[in-house]
Parts: sequence; C-alpha cells; structure tokens
Amino acid sequence: MPIIRVELLEGRTLAQKQELAEVLSRETARIADCRLESITVVIDEVKRENWAVAGKLLAQN
Repeated sequence: MPIIRVELLEGRTLAQKQELAEVLSRETARIADCRLESITVVIDEVKRENWAVAGKLLAQN
C-alpha cells in the first residue's frame, strides 16, 4: 500500500490539492502496478513562518 506524503506551503486551493492527489495516485498506480484504491495521499500544509530555505524563514522574505 503506497503512502505518498506531500508537504506544501499553505495557499493551494482545494481544486489544486484534489488534482495533485488524483495525478499522484494515478501515476503511482501505473508505475508501481498496483490498484488505485491501495494508494493513500497525505497533504501537509505548512505556514510560511514554519518553513526556512538557506537559513531564512520564508515569512521574512
């Protein structure tokens, strides 16, 4: 049972997250040769204040 974890900055629409879940699930099922129903997608949204790149919080940019 594949589990796909996606971490994104907050701000994506429900439609964007739905499409992402559909595409990731479909393509994983195709590549891994497994049933679509066996795939779980978990989307974690992270606030900009909790995400840093190159030592700088994105909320400070």
